[in-house]
Amino acid sequence: MRNLFLAETCKETQLHVFNPQSWLQVERGKVSNVSSHSPSSIESLIKVAEPPVLPFFKPIDYVEVLAQIHEELECCLPHEKSELYLQQFQVFRGLGEVKLPQSSLRSALEKATTVYEKLIFAAWLKYEKKEEEPISDLLSSCRKCSQEFSILDVASEIPIQASELMNNSLSGEIEKSSTVFFRVREEYIACDRQKIANLSHPFQTMLQGCFTESIQEVIDMSENSISPIGMRAISDFSLFGSLNDSLSVDILLEILVFANTFCCERLKVTCDRKLASLVSSKQDAVELMECALEENSPVLAASCLQFFLQNLADCLQDEQVIRIFSTANRQQRSIMVGHASFSLYCFLSEVAMNANPISDVAASFVEKLVECAVSSRQRQLAFHQLGCVRLLRKEYDEAESLFGSAVAAGHIYSVAGLARIACFKSDKHLSYEMLSTVISSYNPLGWMYLERSLYTEGEKKWENLDKATELDPTLLYPYMFRASYLMKQQNVDAALVEINRVLGFKLALECLELRFCLYLALEDYRSALCDVQTILTLSPDYRMFEGRVASVLLQILVQEHVEQCTIADCWLQLYERWSTVDDIGSLSVIYQMLEMPYAAKGVLYFRQSLLLLRLNCPEAAMRSLQLAREHATSLHDRLVYEGWILYDTGHREEGLRKADESISIQRSFEAFFLKAYAMADSSTDPLCSTTVISLLEDALRCPSDRLRKGQALNNLGSVYVDCGNLDLAADCYMTALRIQHTRAHQGLARVHFLQNNRNSAYEEMTKFIEKARHNASAYEKRSEYCDRELTKADLQMVTKLDPLRVYPYRYRAAVLMDTQHEEEAIAELSRAIAFKADLHLLHLRAAFHEHIGNMAGALRDCRAALSVDPNHQEMLELHSRVNSQEP
Repeated sequence: MRNLFLAETCKETQLHVFNPQSWLQVERGKVSNVSSHSPSSIESLIKVAEPPVLPFFKPIDYVEVLAQIHEELECCLPHEKSELYLQQFQVFRGLGEVKLPQSSLRSALEKATTVYEKLIFAAWLKYEKKEEEPISDLLSSCRKCSQEFSILDVASEIPIQASELMNNSLSGEIEKSSTVFFRVREEYIACDRQKIANLSHPFQTMLQGCFTESIQEVIDMSENSISPIGMRAISDFSLFGSLNDSLSVDILLEILVFANTFCCERLKVTCDRKLASLVSSKQDAVELMECALEENSPVLAASCLQFFLQNLADCLQDEQVIRIFSTANRQQRSIMVGHASFSLYCFLSEVAMNANPISDVAASFVEKLVECAVSSRQRQLAFHQLGCVRLLRKEYDEAESLFGSAVAAGHIYSVAGLARIACFKSDKHLSYEMLSTVISSYNPLGWMYLERSLYTEGEKKWENLDKATELDPTLLYPYMFRASYLMKQQNVDAALVEINRVLGFKLALECLELRFCLYLALEDYRSALCDVQTILTLSPDYRMFEGRVASVLLQILVQEHVEQCTIADCWLQLYERWSTVDDIGSLSVIYQMLEMPYAAKGVLYFRQSLLLLRLNCPEAAMRSLQLAREHATSLHDRLVYEGWILYDTGHREEGLRKADESISIQRSFEAFFLKAYAMADSSTDPLCSTTVISLLEDALRCPSDRLRKGQALNNLGSVYVDCGNLDLAADCYMTALRIQHTRAHQGLARVHFLQNNRNSAYEEMTKFIEKARHNASAYEKRSEYCDRELTKADLQMVTKLDPLRVYPYRYRAAVLMDTQHEEEAIAELSRAIAFKADLHLLHLRAAFHEHIGNMAGALRDCRAALSVDPNHQEMLELHSRVNSQEP
């Protein structure tokens, strides 16, 4: 949901009503004073909407919940593990994590014991990785990917029950005719009486019991919806135990219905499996799923489900598919998905809500989720999600009831939904009191103060927003509100400082959009252009102002007021911005270059991907790498980009092979650099350093620009440091600095420190800070080279610039622990843990709890940390030690 919206005069969707050109009336190069803008005109441009109630599972104490889930995983039965990993996934999703939810889904898939869970979690994992679809051809060659996303042989995954294979023959004492004729319409099909009797108890009773049919040689079957072809196939099955491969789907469906009517289990099982192998289109899947649900055919139902889930985007546009999922009753769900109904509708609900949270499809799927919820955590999530859907649909009474049910089940975050509804019903005071009660009843969290701020004004609102940021600096709304408020007060500098606080560590599109508006109001078109180009780099289809205006249109309009550069000018600007570690500025320059008639776009898209990785935008970086691959002008370049794609998606060996293949065609800087980087990162062999050095030296002998040469020199210096060759390392770093690779200051500082010259190390990092202002990592690194008081000051600056960096919290906590301030030390770690599920923070707090004898607290943190990384060796050892001491 967009956080900005237009003034009343701009709410029409027609583009001619919204006229960004009206903001750009000044002549190019002229910038009037901000005082010429009235507060009302600025307010119409800059307005921040209330944040949505998030449709996620957000427990009050996520560490406790993760620990409980981990404990349950330690002692549960194998078939219960996947559901627990799904609950873990929901916790991480509620925390806003990106990689951890995927890890939990992968664990759910690995621990799946039924075909239904395997289908659901494989499809869900594929959906989470949908940005990789354009490179599916490349990833399909990787064994790990092919295993994760391969089509299952459903029939082999569902074992045949022994009862379905039993020979049901009865030994009759009376000699009966060995042949019986079944009349179907005008045809007579000869069958072996004993063989047909063996198909089921009803046939045994009919043909060998006391019924008149037992002595008849001709039995009329015309009223049993079977064709002559179908009856012959049944006769053949009674003799040979198999169905002919040439039988059509229609005939097989006849036989399936016949088998169900006469309880022929072996025939039904065979027919079920035969039909399951014939699902090849969406219409097949729809028609056969309906039949499977009616005839209780689990293998066929699972095969149809697999088709729907593998082609979910297309299938959820089909009303027939939606109807199957939306109307399935409990028995039908059992046939379709076994005991995994909650997992299925959890997945379908997420997909539908991401597409359109107010749609009837989303509502119907989440309603089914509520029906399937059994455990307390399931009910909390389901009631809350349906409450969010009803709230967005303005169905306030239903939403209120659902949020109330979620709170009653233990999901306190749902109070946020109740408060919104009370406000909509004109009881703002009740909304405020609801949140105040939550704050006084539980350990306060950032969202509580953010929500309470919505129901007050003036200083109280400001105080609540400040407290929200203090408790959870990742919340965007407080920064955006303060920035827009300051701008309306014409405090321009303070407004920019405020929005830059969050953009310094979180490149959020809505924050870039707000800053773009601030620059427009200031008529600083060059800065505005930089931000809108960054937005387009991150999300090419992004629309501003609640989706009313395409960003690309605004970029065109603003660009008219900025002097155009030549390709040579752009390269100079790129060198300058790269050297000052201005990553957003560098992205803007590359965007401009990509719009020019420039042949080597592959190179530019590759540089773009490097910047995006540095800015912690992995999805956008992967998209840029894909574009680099598409625009590669030579095979050896394409192989390099493919190598990076494979490396970045976790396929290092395959990435190395691509590098070798590229080198075999042409020796190039990027191919050698890729190989060196991948080897240095993946190999634990000390002898590998020699190979990496050789590869980087080979890279430096190849043609390239100074931006990449500087990076290679910096990496080479790091390898030399690791090998203890400090003089060669210093040479590399100084050479890199001469070509303006500013980050080499950091490496040179490390060399000085290792040479016992701490003051020089500190001075070197100070040079880096002077060139790269507001760089949190620079302050963090400098803190290692000074006395305790200066260290504290630098680390406070780190936390101010980037509160997500965990080292400062750990350092401050360690200092407090050393000075016997145990409670304060634990509180310092808890402050960061409240908004960041970090292994190292949890590990240290667990160790502190163990130190003071709080084994229960230590065990809780160990379990939560192992939820983040179940293979962390030190954490496993601490967990084992603490667990053995827990009473």
